[in-house]
Amino acid sequence: MKEITMIIRRDKLPETKKALDDLGYPSMSIQSVEGRGRQRGALCAEMDAELPESYCTTAKLKPTPSAYALEHSLPKVALYVPKRMLTVVVPDDAVAAIVQSVIAVNRTGKAGDGKIFVSPVEGALRVRTGDRNGEAIA
Repeated sequence: MKEITMIIRRDKLPETKKALDDLGYPSMSIQSVEGRGRQRGALCAEMDAELPESYCTTAKLKPTPSAYALEHSLPKVALYVPKRMLTVVVPDDAVAAIVQSVIAVNRTGKAGDGKIFVSPVEGALRVRTGDRNGEAIA
């Protein structure tokens, strides 16, 4: 079994959920997260475009200074970009298809497209029934 963690643009969530459902994996955990990647929180027009037009620029992304920024003088405030994090646990043989499908849906070619992490899972247990491993993730 593998755990696939996907950090994607917020506006790509519906398409990503549909792609996973079409592959037969509708079960997932979804969280709202904030972070920054190689762009260091710099906002480009393409990253800002995923947010509704009705939000004013200051409401879209509020500067969230890091602990380091509070203690040191920085040339600009480090921003954290809002994203969605999806997590699924799947059999080993499904990983490649899921990763390719998520990439196809989320790749725009612009900064902020996201990340995918694949990690091994030693075991799973469904609390309600006591099912273990493969039966617990189905």
